[in-house]
Amino acid sequence: VQLQASGGGLVQAGESLRLSCVDSGRAFSEYTLAWFRQAPGNKRAFVACISWSGGTTYYADSVKGRFKISRDNAKNTVYLRMNSLKPEDTAVYYCAAGPPAVLSYFRDPEEYEYWGQGTLVTVSS
Repeated sequence: VQLQASGGGLVQAGESLRLSCVDSGRAFSEYTLAWFRQAPGNKRAFVACISWSGGTTYYADSVKGRFKISRDNAKNTVYLRMNSLKPEDTAVYYCAAGPPAVLSYFRDPEEYEYWGQGTLVTVSS
């Protein structure tokens, strides 16, 4: 698994962005995928995750109803659609992959085996 995240940028509050994370490996469809974010001075925090089939998703309370995670296993890509962005959403966003069992501990970054390099999202007020 080799993850490459993209799609970050500078937007104004209320606008939208879609992040993408492509895996150049061959086992993409077997993994649970997630997005985390890390703001300056803060620990890496869970944002959303999706099961290998796409049938199960979880979200952090802070993004529920505004963000949507999805995946396209044919394209080895996971997405994070972010709507109604707020300045407090400003962070480096990371995609991560872990085995199916990670769904039992989906908020814990230590449970994920593979990480992308991160993409910066900046939301101005």
